[in-house]
Amino acid sequence: MGPPRARRPEEEPELGDYWDTNEMMGEVHERTVLVGVDLPELFGRGAGDCDLDELARLVDTAGGVVVGELKQRRQRPAPATFIGKGKVAELEALIENTDATLVACDNDLTPAQGRNLEKQLNVTEDRGEKGRVSVIDRTELILDIFARHARTRQARLQVELAQLQYMLPRLVKLWSHLERQEGGIGTRGPGETQLETDRRIIGQRLSRLKKELADIAADREVQTKRRGARFKVSLVGYTNAGKSTLMRAITGADVLVEDQLFATLDATTRRVEVDERRQFLLSDTVGFIRRLPHHLVASFRATLQEVADADLLLHVVDASSADPDRQVAAVNEVLADIVPGERDTIMVFNKMDRLEPERAEAFRNLRGNRDGEALFVSALDEHGPAAVRSAVVERLLGRERVVRLQVPLTRMDLVAVFHRTGSVLEEEHDVRHCRLSVRLRAQELKRLLGREPDIEVLS
Repeated sequence: MGPPRARRPEEEPELGDYWDTNEMMGEVHERTVLVGVDLPELFGRGAGDCDLDELARLVDTAGGVVVGELKQRRQRPAPATFIGKGKVAELEALIENTDATLVACDNDLTPAQGRNLEKQLNVTEDRGEKGRVSVIDRTELILDIFARHARTRQARLQVELAQLQYMLPRLVKLWSHLERQEGGIGTRGPGETQLETDRRIIGQRLSRLKKELADIAADREVQTKRRGARFKVSLVGYTNAGKSTLMRAITGADVLVEDQLFATLDATTRRVEVDERRQFLLSDTVGFIRRLPHHLVASFRATLQEVADADLLLHVVDASSADPDRQVAAVNEVLADIVPGERDTIMVFNKMDRLEPERAEAFRNLRGNRDGEALFVSALDEHGPAAVRSAVVERLLGRERVVRLQVPLTRMDLVAVFHRTGSVLEEEHDVRHCRLSVRLRAQELKRLLGREPDIEVLS
Protein backbone atom coordinates (compact mmCIF):
# COMPACT_ATOMS: atom_id res chain seq x y z
CA MET A 1 0.00 0.00 0.00
CA GLY A 2 1.13 3.59 -0.37
CA PRO A 3 2.02 6.02 -3.14
CA PRO A 4 3.85 4.87 -6.26
CA ARG A 5 7.59 4.81 -5.66
CA ALA A 6 9.83 7.23 -7.54
CA ARG A 7 12.20 5.78 -10.11
CA ARG A 8 15.94 6.18 -9.62
CA PRO A 9 17.63 8.55 -12.11
CA GLU A 10 19.71 5.76 -13.65
CA GLU A 11 16.67 3.58 -14.43
CA GLU A 12 15.15 3.50 -17.89
CA PRO A 13 11.78 5.31 -18.22
CA GLU A 14 9.57 2.24 -18.37
CA LEU A 15 6.08 2.70 -17.06
CA GLY A 16 6.05 -0.57 -15.14
CA ASP A 17 8.66 0.82 -12.73
CA TYR A 18 6.22 3.27 -11.21
CA TRP A 19 4.77 0.68 -8.85
CA ASP A 20 6.43 -1.75 -6.50
CA THR A 21 4.14 -4.77 -6.67
CA ASN A 22 4.82 -5.91 -3.12
CA GLU A 23 4.08 -2.46 -1.75
CA MET A 24 0.88 -2.10 -3.78
CA MET A 25 -0.32 -5.53 -2.68
CA GLY A 26 0.08 -4.60 0.96
CA GLU A 27 2.73 -7.25 1.75
CA VAL A 28 4.20 -4.84 4.34
CA HIS A 29 1.56 -3.77 6.86
CA GLU A 30 2.15 -0.04 7.00
CA ARG A 31 1.41 1.73 10.26
CA THR A 32 -1.20 4.26 9.25
CA VAL A 33 -2.62 7.43 10.77
CA LEU A 34 -6.09 8.43 9.54
CA VAL A 35 -6.90 12.09 8.86
CA GLY A 36 -10.36 13.46 8.12
CA VAL A 37 -11.81 16.95 7.69
CA ASP A 38 -15.51 17.77 8.03
CA LEU A 39 -16.44 20.33 5.38
CA PRO A 40 -19.78 22.06 4.64
CA GLU A 41 -21.80 20.29 1.96
CA LEU A 42 -21.90 23.47 -0.12
CA PHE A 43 -18.14 23.20 -0.64
CA GLY A 44 -18.67 20.69 -3.45
CA ARG A 45 -17.54 17.18 -4.29
CA GLY A 46 -15.78 15.46 -1.41
CA ALA A 47 -17.42 17.70 1.19
CA GLY A 48 -19.52 16.60 4.15
CA ASP A 49 -18.60 14.77 7.32
CA CYS A 50 -15.62 12.45 7.13
CA ASP A 51 -16.02 8.77 8.02
CA LEU A 52 -12.87 7.46 9.65
CA ASP A 53 -14.51 4.10 10.44
CA GLU A 54 -14.98 3.45 6.72
CA LEU A 55 -11.49 4.78 6.00
CA ALA A 56 -10.12 2.33 8.57
CA ARG A 57 -11.83 -0.53 6.74
CA LEU A 58 -10.29 0.67 3.48
CA VAL A 59 -6.84 0.73 5.07
CA ASP A 60 -7.39 -2.76 6.49
CA THR A 61 -8.51 -4.03 3.08
CA ALA A 62 -5.35 -2.55 1.53
CA GLY A 63 -3.18 -4.37 4.07
CA GLY A 64 -2.38 -1.53 6.49
CA VAL A 65 -2.84 -1.25 10.24
CA VAL A 66 -4.38 1.85 11.84
CA VAL A 67 -2.36 3.29 14.72
CA GLY A 68 -3.99 6.72 15.14
CA GLU A 69 -6.71 9.13 14.04
CA LEU A 70 -7.00 12.87 13.62
CA LYS A 71 -10.16 14.87 12.79
CA GLN A 72 -10.81 18.52 12.12
CA ARG A 73 -13.82 20.66 11.21
CA ARG A 74 -13.19 23.53 8.81
CA GLN A 75 -15.23 25.89 6.67
CA ARG A 76 -12.81 25.34 3.79
CA PRO A 77 -9.55 23.42 3.33
CA ALA A 78 -6.24 25.09 4.03
CA PRO A 79 -4.91 25.95 0.54
CA ALA A 80 -1.41 24.61 1.16
CA THR A 81 -1.83 21.48 3.32
CA PHE A 82 -5.65 20.91 3.48
CA ILE A 83 -5.52 20.73 7.31
CA GLY A 84 -4.54 23.74 9.43
CA LYS A 85 -1.06 24.47 10.80
CA GLY A 86 -2.06 23.41 14.31
CA LYS A 87 -3.34 20.07 13.07
CA VAL A 88 -0.16 19.55 11.05
CA ALA A 89 1.80 19.92 14.28
CA GLU A 90 -0.56 17.46 16.04
CA LEU A 91 -0.13 15.05 13.14
CA GLU A 92 3.67 15.27 13.41
CA ALA A 93 3.49 14.43 17.12
CA LEU A 94 1.06 11.55 16.49
CA ILE A 95 3.35 10.10 13.83
CA GLU A 96 6.32 10.37 16.20
CA ASN A 97 4.45 8.64 19.03
CA THR A 98 3.06 5.79 16.89
CA ASP A 99 6.03 5.25 14.53
CA ALA A 100 3.60 5.64 11.62
CA THR A 101 4.92 5.47 8.06
CA LEU A 102 1.73 6.41 6.21
CA VAL A 103 -0.93 9.12 6.48
CA ALA A 104 -4.28 8.34 4.83
CA CYS A 105 -6.65 11.28 4.28
CA ASP A 106 -10.37 10.65 3.96
CA ASN A 107 -10.62 13.69 1.70
CA ASP A 108 -9.22 14.15 -1.81
CA LEU A 109 -6.06 16.24 -1.89
CA THR A 110 -4.79 18.33 -4.77
CA PRO A 111 -1.32 17.39 -6.04
CA ALA A 112 0.13 20.48 -4.37
CA GLN A 113 -1.57 19.78 -1.03
CA GLY A 114 -0.28 16.22 -1.02
CA ARG A 115 3.29 17.37 -1.80
CA ASN A 116 3.22 20.18 0.76
CA LEU A 117 1.85 18.02 3.55
CA GLU A 118 4.43 15.33 2.84
CA LYS A 119 7.21 17.95 2.92
CA GLN A 120 5.97 19.27 6.27
CA LEU A 121 5.95 15.79 7.79
CA ASN A 122 9.42 15.01 6.42
CA VAL A 123 10.99 18.42 7.02
CA THR A 124 13.83 16.89 9.05
CA GLU A 125 16.19 14.15 7.99
CA ASP A 126 16.71 12.73 11.51
CA ARG A 127 13.98 10.09 11.40
CA GLY A 128 16.65 7.42 11.10
CA GLU A 129 15.30 3.90 10.85
CA LYS A 130 11.71 5.21 10.94
CA GLY A 131 12.04 6.31 7.34
CA ARG A 132 9.96 8.84 5.47
CA VAL A 133 6.23 9.33 5.94
CA SER A 134 4.06 9.01 2.84
CA VAL A 135 0.73 10.82 2.37
CA ILE A 136 -2.10 9.38 0.32
CA ASP A 137 -5.68 10.54 -0.11
CA ARG A 138 -8.93 8.59 -0.31
CA THR A 139 -8.80 8.18 -4.09
CA GLU A 140 -5.25 6.83 -4.04
CA LEU A 141 -6.20 4.34 -1.33
CA ILE A 142 -9.22 3.06 -3.28
CA LEU A 143 -7.13 2.78 -6.45
CA ASP A 144 -4.62 0.70 -4.47
CA ILE A 145 -7.40 -1.67 -3.33
CA PHE A 146 -8.73 -2.02 -6.87
CA ALA A 147 -5.22 -2.87 -8.09
CA ARG A 148 -5.01 -5.50 -5.35
CA HIS A 149 -8.32 -7.14 -6.30
CA ALA A 150 -8.19 -6.93 -10.10
CA ARG A 151 -8.20 -10.45 -11.52
CA THR A 152 -9.28 -10.38 -15.17
CA ARG A 153 -7.57 -8.58 -18.02
CA GLN A 154 -10.43 -6.11 -18.32
CA ALA A 155 -10.33 -5.22 -14.62
CA ARG A 156 -6.58 -4.75 -14.69
CA LEU A 157 -6.78 -2.48 -17.74
CA GLN A 158 -9.54 -0.44 -16.11
CA VAL A 159 -7.59 -0.05 -12.88
CA GLU A 160 -4.40 0.91 -14.71
CA LEU A 161 -6.30 3.52 -16.73
CA ALA A 162 -7.69 5.07 -13.55
CA GLN A 163 -4.28 4.98 -11.85
CA LEU A 164 -2.54 6.71 -14.74
CA GLN A 165 -5.22 9.40 -14.99
CA TYR A 166 -4.83 10.03 -11.28
CA MET A 167 -1.02 9.96 -11.39
CA LEU A 168 -0.49 12.24 -14.40
CA PRO A 169 -0.85 15.59 -12.54
CA ARG A 170 1.19 14.18 -9.60
CA LEU A 171 4.41 13.28 -11.43
CA VAL A 172 6.35 16.01 -9.62
CA LYS A 173 5.64 14.22 -6.32
CA LEU A 174 7.06 10.99 -7.73
CA TRP A 175 10.29 12.77 -8.68
CA SER A 176 10.78 14.40 -5.25
CA HIS A 177 14.17 12.61 -4.93
CA LEU A 178 15.62 15.16 -7.38
CA GLU A 179 15.13 17.90 -4.77
CA ARG A 180 18.19 16.61 -2.90
CA GLN A 181 20.30 17.63 -5.90
CA GLU A 182 18.55 20.97 -6.38
CA GLY A 183 21.01 23.61 -7.50
CA GLY A 184 23.58 21.09 -8.64
CA ILE A 185 25.16 21.56 -12.04
CA GLY A 186 23.33 19.62 -14.72
CA THR A 187 20.43 18.47 -12.55
CA ARG A 188 17.66 20.90 -13.41
CA GLY A 189 17.60 20.23 -17.12
CA PRO A 190 17.52 16.41 -16.92
CA GLY A 191 14.87 16.64 -14.21
CA GLU A 192 12.54 18.64 -16.38
CA THR A 193 13.35 16.44 -19.38
CA GLN A 194 12.53 13.29 -17.42
CA LEU A 195 9.15 14.70 -16.34
CA GLU A 196 8.28 15.48 -19.94
CA THR A 197 9.41 12.00 -20.97
CA ASP A 198 7.20 10.44 -18.31
CA ARG A 199 4.21 12.52 -19.39
CA ARG A 200 4.68 11.38 -22.98
CA ILE A 201 4.99 7.70 -21.95
CA ILE A 202 1.83 7.94 -19.83
CA GLY A 203 -0.06 9.71 -22.61
CA GLN A 204 0.83 6.95 -25.07
CA ARG A 205 -0.12 4.25 -22.57
CA LEU A 206 -3.46 5.96 -21.87
CA SER A 207 -4.28 5.92 -25.58
CA ARG A 208 -3.49 2.19 -25.83
CA LEU A 209 -5.54 1.37 -22.74
CA LYS A 210 -8.57 3.28 -24.00
CA LYS A 211 -8.37 1.46 -27.34
CA GLU A 212 -8.11 -1.97 -25.68
CA LEU A 213 -11.04 -1.20 -23.38
CA ALA A 214 -13.07 0.03 -26.37
CA ASP A 215 -12.42 -3.31 -28.09
CA ILE A 216 -13.54 -5.18 -24.95
CA ALA A 217 -16.67 -3.04 -24.79
CA ALA A 218 -17.45 -3.88 -28.42
CA ASP A 219 -17.06 -7.61 -27.69
CA ARG A 220 -19.32 -7.26 -24.65
CA GLU A 221 -21.96 -5.55 -26.79
CA VAL A 222 -21.92 -8.54 -29.15
CA GLN A 223 -22.36 -10.88 -26.18
CA THR A 224 -25.26 -8.79 -24.94
CA LYS A 225 -27.02 -9.02 -28.30
CA ARG A 226 -26.61 -12.79 -28.26
CA ARG A 227 -28.58 -12.90 -25.04
CA GLY A 228 -31.57 -11.77 -27.03
CA ALA A 229 -34.72 -10.71 -25.21
CA ARG A 230 -33.99 -12.57 -21.98
CA PHE A 231 -34.93 -10.76 -18.77
CA LYS A 232 -31.79 -9.17 -17.27
CA VAL A 233 -31.41 -8.42 -13.56
CA SER A 234 -28.44 -6.63 -11.98
CA LEU A 235 -27.35 -6.55 -8.34
CA VAL A 236 -26.21 -3.08 -7.28
CA GLY A 237 -25.37 -1.63 -3.91
CA TYR A 238 -22.76 -0.38 -1.50
CA THR A 239 -19.58 -2.40 -1.27
CA ASN A 240 -19.80 -5.30 1.20
CA ALA A 241 -23.62 -5.13 1.33
CA GLY A 242 -23.87 -8.85 0.53
CA LYS A 243 -24.49 -8.84 -3.24
CA SER A 244 -22.11 -11.71 -3.99
CA THR A 245 -23.59 -13.80 -1.16
CA LEU A 246 -27.07 -13.30 -2.66
CA MET A 247 -25.70 -14.11 -6.12
CA ARG A 248 -24.26 -17.40 -4.91
CA ALA A 249 -27.42 -18.34 -2.99
CA ILE A 250 -29.78 -17.62 -5.90
CA THR A 251 -27.71 -19.05 -8.76
CA GLY A 252 -25.39 -21.54 -7.08
CA ALA A 253 -22.51 -19.83 -8.90
CA ASP A 254 -19.05 -20.17 -7.38
CA VAL A 255 -18.46 -16.43 -6.96
CA LEU A 256 -15.99 -14.90 -4.52
CA VAL A 257 -17.58 -14.04 -1.17
CA GLU A 258 -15.47 -12.15 1.38
CA ASP A 259 -16.25 -9.82 4.27
CA GLN A 260 -14.08 -7.16 2.65
CA LEU A 261 -14.55 -3.93 0.72
CA PHE A 262 -14.42 -4.26 -3.08
CA ALA A 263 -13.99 -8.05 -3.07
CA THR A 264 -15.83 -8.11 -6.43
CA LEU A 265 -14.57 -6.03 -9.37
CA ASP A 266 -15.54 -8.08 -12.42
CA ALA A 267 -19.11 -8.44 -13.63
CA THR A 268 -20.40 -12.00 -13.23
CA THR A 269 -23.55 -13.11 -15.06
CA ARG A 270 -25.39 -16.39 -14.50
CA ARG A 271 -28.60 -17.84 -15.93
CA VAL A 272 -31.42 -18.68 -13.52
CA GLU A 273 -34.04 -21.18 -14.70
CA VAL A 274 -37.61 -20.38 -13.61
CA ASP A 275 -39.41 -23.17 -15.47
CA GLU A 276 -38.98 -25.11 -18.71
CA ARG A 277 -39.33 -21.96 -20.84
CA ARG A 278 -38.69 -19.01 -18.51
CA GLN A 279 -35.32 -17.84 -17.31
CA PHE A 280 -33.55 -14.64 -16.33
CA LEU A 281 -29.93 -13.47 -16.23
CA LEU A 282 -28.55 -12.27 -12.90
CA SER A 283 -25.41 -10.10 -12.84
CA ASP A 284 -23.18 -9.10 -9.93
CA THR A 285 -21.01 -6.01 -10.37
CA VAL A 286 -18.51 -3.90 -8.47
CA GLY A 287 -19.84 -2.35 -5.28
CA PHE A 288 -20.11 1.40 -4.87
CA ILE A 289 -18.88 3.65 -2.08
CA ARG A 290 -19.42 7.26 -1.09
CA ARG A 291 -17.31 9.64 -3.15
CA LEU A 292 -16.27 6.87 -5.53
CA PRO A 293 -13.37 8.35 -7.54
CA HIS A 294 -14.60 9.67 -10.87
CA HIS A 295 -11.57 8.07 -12.58
CA LEU A 296 -12.91 4.66 -11.53
CA VAL A 297 -16.48 5.38 -12.62
CA ALA A 298 -15.22 6.38 -16.05
CA SER A 299 -12.75 3.50 -16.34
CA PHE A 300 -15.27 0.85 -15.21
CA ARG A 301 -18.02 2.06 -17.53
CA ALA A 302 -17.69 -1.09 -19.67
CA THR A 303 -18.16 -3.30 -16.61
CA LEU A 304 -21.03 -1.17 -15.34
CA GLN A 305 -22.77 -1.53 -18.70
CA GLU A 306 -24.38 -4.63 -17.18
CA VAL A 307 -26.26 -2.23 -14.90
CA ALA A 308 -27.29 0.06 -17.75
CA ASP A 309 -28.64 -2.87 -19.81
CA ALA A 310 -30.63 -4.43 -16.95
CA ASP A 311 -34.44 -4.68 -17.01
CA LEU A 312 -34.52 -4.75 -13.20
CA LEU A 313 -32.12 -3.53 -10.52
CA LEU A 314 -31.86 -5.21 -7.12
CA HIS A 315 -30.50 -2.47 -4.86
CA VAL A 316 -28.90 -4.35 -1.95
CA VAL A 317 -28.48 -2.38 1.29
CA ASP A 318 -26.70 -3.43 4.48
CA ALA A 319 -29.49 -3.02 7.04
CA SER A 320 -27.01 -3.44 9.91
CA SER A 321 -24.85 -0.48 8.85
CA ALA A 322 -24.73 2.62 11.01
CA ASP A 323 -26.30 4.80 8.30
CA PRO A 324 -28.18 2.91 5.54
CA ASP A 325 -29.54 6.15 4.08
CA ARG A 326 -26.02 7.38 3.44
CA GLN A 327 -25.19 4.19 1.58
CA VAL A 328 -28.38 4.39 -0.50
CA ALA A 329 -27.61 8.01 -1.42
CA ALA A 330 -24.04 7.11 -2.45
CA VAL A 331 -25.27 4.30 -4.72
CA ASN A 332 -28.00 6.45 -6.27
CA GLU A 333 -25.45 9.16 -7.04
CA VAL A 334 -23.34 6.74 -9.09
CA LEU A 335 -26.40 5.14 -10.70
CA ALA A 336 -27.61 8.55 -11.87
CA ASP A 337 -24.37 8.85 -13.85
CA ILE A 338 -24.57 5.32 -15.29
CA VAL A 339 -28.33 4.87 -15.78
CA PRO A 340 -30.03 8.20 -16.53
CA GLY A 341 -33.76 8.35 -15.84
CA GLU A 342 -35.97 6.04 -13.82
CA ARG A 343 -35.26 2.30 -13.68
CA ASP A 344 -37.38 -0.51 -12.26
CA THR A 345 -35.78 -1.19 -8.87
CA ILE A 346 -36.45 -3.41 -5.86
CA MET A 347 -34.84 -2.39 -2.57
CA VAL A 348 -33.34 -5.42 -0.79
CA PHE A 349 -32.35 -4.77 2.82
CA ASN A 350 -29.85 -7.49 3.62
CA LYS A 351 -28.21 -8.68 6.88
CA MET A 352 -31.44 -8.34 8.85
CA ASP A 353 -30.21 -11.24 11.02
CA ARG A 354 -27.67 -8.86 12.57
CA LEU A 355 -30.40 -6.67 14.07
CA GLU A 356 -32.08 -7.28 17.41
CA PRO A 357 -35.75 -8.37 16.96
CA GLU A 358 -37.22 -5.08 18.19
CA ARG A 359 -34.87 -3.00 16.06
CA ALA A 360 -35.53 -5.24 13.04
CA GLU A 361 -39.30 -4.73 13.38
CA ALA A 362 -38.90 -0.94 13.70
CA PHE A 363 -36.59 -0.96 10.68
CA ARG A 364 -39.17 -2.86 8.58
CA ASN A 365 -41.93 -0.42 9.49
CA LEU A 366 -39.77 2.63 8.79
CA ARG A 367 -38.32 1.48 5.47
CA GLY A 368 -41.55 -0.13 4.32
CA ASN A 369 -43.37 3.20 4.63
CA ARG A 370 -40.50 5.10 3.00
CA ASP A 371 -39.46 2.75 0.18
CA GLY A 372 -42.79 1.08 -0.68
CA GLU A 373 -42.15 -2.41 -2.00
CA ALA A 374 -39.00 -3.61 -0.26
CA LEU A 375 -37.54 -6.94 0.85
CA PHE A 376 -36.05 -7.53 4.29
CA VAL A 377 -33.82 -10.60 4.16
CA SER A 378 -30.64 -12.31 5.20
CA ALA A 379 -28.61 -13.82 2.37
CA LEU A 380 -27.38 -16.47 4.81
CA ASP A 381 -30.93 -17.71 5.46
CA GLU A 382 -32.47 -19.90 2.74
CA HIS A 383 -35.73 -17.92 2.93
CA GLY A 384 -33.96 -14.67 2.04
CA PRO A 385 -32.62 -15.60 -1.41
CA ALA A 386 -35.89 -17.44 -2.14
CA ALA A 387 -37.86 -14.24 -1.44
CA VAL A 388 -35.58 -12.24 -3.75
CA ARG A 389 -35.94 -14.84 -6.49
CA SER A 390 -39.74 -14.82 -6.15
CA ALA A 391 -39.82 -11.03 -6.44
CA VAL A 392 -37.76 -11.22 -9.65
CA VAL A 393 -40.04 -13.92 -11.11
CA GLU A 394 -43.08 -11.78 -10.29
CA ARG A 395 -41.54 -8.87 -12.21
CA LEU A 396 -40.71 -11.23 -15.07
CA LEU A 397 -44.30 -12.50 -15.32
CA GLY A 398 -45.62 -8.96 -15.03
CA ARG A 399 -43.90 -8.08 -18.30
CA GLU A 400 -45.82 -10.72 -20.20
CA ARG A 401 -49.07 -10.01 -22.07
CA VAL A 402 -51.80 -12.14 -23.65
CA VAL A 403 -52.26 -11.65 -27.39
CA ARG A 404 -54.45 -13.28 -30.05
CA LEU A 405 -52.38 -14.35 -33.06
CA GLN A 406 -52.97 -16.02 -36.40
CA VAL A 407 -50.51 -17.93 -38.59
CA PRO A 408 -50.98 -19.92 -41.83
CA LEU A 409 -51.25 -23.69 -41.49
CA THR A 410 -48.18 -23.88 -43.70
CA ARG A 411 -46.21 -22.21 -40.87
CA MET A 412 -46.98 -24.57 -38.01
CA ASP A 413 -43.30 -24.29 -37.09
CA LEU A 414 -44.22 -20.90 -35.61
CA VAL A 415 -46.64 -22.60 -33.21
CA ALA A 416 -43.69 -24.54 -31.83
CA VAL A 417 -41.85 -21.24 -31.36
CA PHE A 418 -44.77 -19.85 -29.33
CA HIS A 419 -44.79 -22.96 -27.15
CA ARG A 420 -41.07 -22.51 -26.56
CA THR A 421 -41.01 -18.76 -25.89
CA GLY A 422 -44.44 -18.27 -24.28
CA SER A 423 -47.48 -20.02 -22.89
CA VAL A 424 -50.10 -21.09 -25.46
CA LEU A 425 -53.45 -20.69 -23.69
CA GLU A 426 -55.78 -21.57 -26.59
CA GLU A 427 -55.27 -23.05 -30.03
CA GLU A 428 -57.84 -23.60 -32.83
CA HIS A 429 -57.65 -24.37 -36.57
CA ASP A 430 -59.63 -23.91 -39.74
CA VAL A 431 -58.82 -24.92 -43.29
CA ARG A 432 -56.28 -22.15 -43.77
CA HIS A 433 -55.13 -20.75 -40.41
CA CYS A 434 -54.17 -21.55 -36.86
CA ARG A 435 -55.35 -19.04 -34.25
CA LEU A 436 -53.74 -18.91 -30.81
CA SER A 437 -53.98 -17.04 -27.53
CA VAL A 438 -50.43 -16.70 -26.27
CA ARG A 439 -48.89 -15.23 -23.13
CA LEU A 440 -45.37 -13.90 -23.75
CA ARG A 441 -43.14 -10.89 -23.16
CA ALA A 442 -43.90 -7.79 -25.22
CA GLN A 443 -40.22 -7.58 -26.22
CA GLU A 444 -40.28 -11.16 -27.47
CA LEU A 445 -43.49 -10.51 -29.46
CA LYS A 446 -41.92 -7.44 -31.06
CA ARG A 447 -38.86 -9.47 -32.03
CA LEU A 448 -40.97 -12.24 -33.61
CA LEU A 449 -43.18 -9.80 -35.52
CA GLY A 450 -40.11 -8.08 -36.93
CA ARG A 451 -38.64 -11.37 -38.09
CA GLU A 452 -41.73 -13.34 -39.20
CA PRO A 453 -44.14 -11.49 -41.55
CA ASP A 454 -46.55 -14.49 -41.53
CA ILE A 455 -47.59 -13.70 -37.91
CA GLU A 456 -50.79 -11.62 -37.74
CA VAL A 457 -51.95 -9.97 -34.52
CA LEU A 458 -55.72 -10.22 -34.08
CA SER A 459 -56.05 -8.53 -30.68
